[in-house]
Amino acid sequence: MTRLTGTCLCGGVRFEVTAPFEHVGACHCESCKKISGGGSTVSGRVPTEAVRILAGEELLTTYQPSEGSAKTFCSVCGTNLFGGGWPTSPKTPVRLPALDEPYRGRLESHIFVRSLAPWEVLPDDGAERYEALP
Repeated sequence: MTRLTGTCLCGGVRFEVTAPFEHVGACHCESCKKISGGGSTVSGRVPTEAVRILAGEELLTTYQPSEGSAKTFCSVCGTNLFGGGWPTSPKTPVRLPALDEPYRGRLESHIFVRSLAPWEVLPDDGAERYEALP
């Protein structure tokens, strides 16, 4: 795997990922939908030490919802960058839309599909589906 790079929308935060994703999935829980502004967040999970901030660490803000895991975003533009309690958790979900180059791999799972809105339609992508965490 080559090193992946990512940025927030305003370009203030730049980061790199130096390990391959262990799992790639979409979370459809209520807090992920609200923080993404869409139907889900799509993330690739890596060991936390594989995420290195190159610029803008002072711009990162973490929000811990009452349920679910923490979400880290740029405090200037609001780009959702990391989930799962970064940087103190052993694993970090990296938000795939924040990568500079589109991720070409396959989605492996959809979680919290019990939270799908009536207007949401999951793609027929062959990924596993779970009502909650597997």
